[in-house]
Amino acid sequence: MPTGVAIRDPRGQLFDAAERVLLRDGPGGLTSRAVTEEAGVAKGVLHRHFADFDAFLAELALDRVARIGAQAAALRAMAGSGTVAGNLAAALPGLFSPAILALIRLVIARDDLRAQLRAATGSHIPLVSESTAMVAGYLAAERDLGRVAARADVGTLAPTLIGAAHLLFTDADGTPEPATIARMVTTVLAAAQQSP
Repeated sequence: MPTGVAIRDPRGQLFDAAERVLLRDGPGGLTSRAVTEEAGVAKGVLHRHFADFDAFLAELALDRVARIGAQAAALRAMAGSGTVAGNLAAALPGLFSPAILALIRLVIARDDLRAQLRAATGSHIPLVSESTAMVAGYLAAERDLGRVAARADVGTLAPTLIGAAHLLFTDADGTPEPATIARMVTTVLAAAQQSP
């Protein structure tokens, strides 16, 4: 890209390019050169907006964590409407998109990145921890409304559901069928449903 040409939202452009590289080449193929080439910008653009490539990766993950926060608010707002299992089944594809799964693999593969994100978020496994908190918050809201059994252990149900979903989405060739997602959610939540 010629110098002097303004780039609209360079951070977002670089983040989106990094996700495309991750999806295509995996964590091993993610380099600053690969990202800037994918974004169609000079390498200096990345270093103008981020201290180094590790800082860029941390900001990418934190940006996606913030998106989970927005998804969590939207899911909590659905408490009391629809069905508990239906609301969760509809929310899971957004938590386990191919790009998020690739980013989770990157965070797990890079010890320094994971440590930096833990310091910034307090999360044990960034992205996964926020997803678990999202589900726990929603289940607690539904429990308060009487749509999940009062005895339900939300602190166990949420990570169980997220773990099962993570395996389901990781094993799937693409996004699993909605019926498959719904069956998994219904099975995990069966013990938590309020008795008639």
